[in-house]
Amino acid sequence: MRSKRVLPPAVLILCTAALTGTAPAVASPQNAPQAAPAAAPTATPAAPLRILLTNDDGYNAPGIRKAFERLTTAGYDVTVVAPLTNQSGTGTKLAGAPTIAVKHPEPKVWAVDGTPGDAVSFGLAEVFEGHAPDLVVSGTNFGPNVAGLATHSGTVGGAVVALESGVPAIALSTGGLAVPDPTATVNAMGPTVDFAVKLIDRLRDRARSGPLLPKGVGLNVNHPVVGADGKGAAAGVAATFQDPQAPLQPDYTDAGDGTWKVNVQFRPQPPVRGGDVEAVNAGKIAISPMNADWNAGPAEFAVASALIAGLRP
Repeated sequence: MRSKRVLPPAVLILCTAALTGTAPAVASPQNAPQAAPAAAPTATPAAPLRILLTNDDGYNAPGIRKAFERLTTAGYDVTVVAPLTNQSGTGTKLAGAPTIAVKHPEPKVWAVDGTPGDAVSFGLAEVFEGHAPDLVVSGTNFGPNVAGLATHSGTVGGAVVALESGVPAIALSTGGLAVPDPTATVNAMGPTVDFAVKLIDRLRDRARSGPLLPKGVGLNVNHPVVGADGKGAAAGVAATFQDPQAPLQPDYTDAGDGTWKVNVQFRPQPPVRGGDVEAVNAGKIAISPMNADWNAGPAEFAVASALIAGLRP
């Protein structure tokens, strides 16, 4: 049985009430004398938030193009550093080749002939050399990155590479555990990136001059496809954890010539309460905190310690 993770309080605040537009009420004294308005000091405009935008569908895919347009319109300084071709399912893979091909087809756009991890690595080392971005946004991805899909996702993998380098990151995906309708999913990318702007605005406002997220913590954001045309509004926002199920089950058939035919079956299981699958199935935006390592929780550590107690080399 999977133990439930205790989410950091700061992340819970960001993911729930804060994102619904509510704010703590502030009491004001009754009948307090009104002071004359003071001359407002001249404020120095804050520098635009600098974002490295990547994905796993390719630098010219609809999701990343919509994200680039919407984030730029919101006033962010956005630079695309993404794979040259579709790299879905590559996870955190880094090519590790002695050379890598990189194209610069237009201003603010870099296309790396490699994985999302390669793209983020190149972006941080070269495009943003000496001045790391404030945030890496990976997506929006076509289809969900929930449950076991997230573990192998190139979109999530790109965000993880950023976290490994100490840069806050958000993985952004559109869709649920159902056969996707291409038109509806592309349409739903609009509400997805609109929400991403709200989320980033909230992170920036809460951070003031500090980091956008707690150290080492990223967010895996999954936006549902709502309505037949995909243009509907989500039913809410939920702070979730990654559902432990693996909905894709491979089956292998021996062809008799040293090769095996691979057939992948889609077998979703009942969603775990509080998980990302449950939230997206209910038409909600699922936000799952994540980190860049494979550490389990304290309970799992205690079990492992008990299992190896007394072992000697």
